[in-house]
Amino acid sequence: MRLFPGKRPANLGAKNRQLAPPPRTPNGVSSQADPGTDATHYVAPFPCNGDTKRTWARLVELVRGLPGAEIETQTSSYLHAECSSRLLGLVDDLECLLDRKRDLIHVRSAARLGRRDFGVNSARVERLRAQLGDK
Repeated sequence: MRLFPGKRPANLGAKNRQLAPPPRTPNGVSSQADPGTDATHYVAPFPCNGDTKRTWARLVELVRGLPGAEIETQTSSYLHAECSSRLLGLVDDLECLLDRKRDLIHVRSAARLGRRDFGVNSARVERLRAQLGDK
C-alpha cells in the first residue's frame, strides 16, 4: 500500500545515454554523478564482465524480487521500477541503463519525497551489486 507515493518525476528515462542527474538533496544515488565533485551521490555502475545480455537479464530478475518493487518500464536497455517502503509506502524510483559499449549498467535510485533517505537508496543499489556478483 502506498500512503505517500509522491508524484512521478517528469525527468525519468534515458536521454542521450544519460539518466537524470541525482537529486540535489542527499536522498538519492547515481553512477553518472561525478565522483570527484559529487561523492555524496556517486555509486559505481554495475560491471557486466563481458556478458551484457546475461547480466542485464539477471538484474531484471533481481529487481523483480526486491521487496516492494514494481517494474514500470522495461526495454532491452532501460528499466524503471518504483520501490515502495513497507511501513509508509514512500516511493523511490530505481532506474538502470545498459551501456553495451562500456560493458556496464548505470544505475540511479532516488526518493520522491523528503530530504533524507537514511541510506536506503544506496543500500538498495549495493544489495543489487552484491547479488549480481553471486551469479
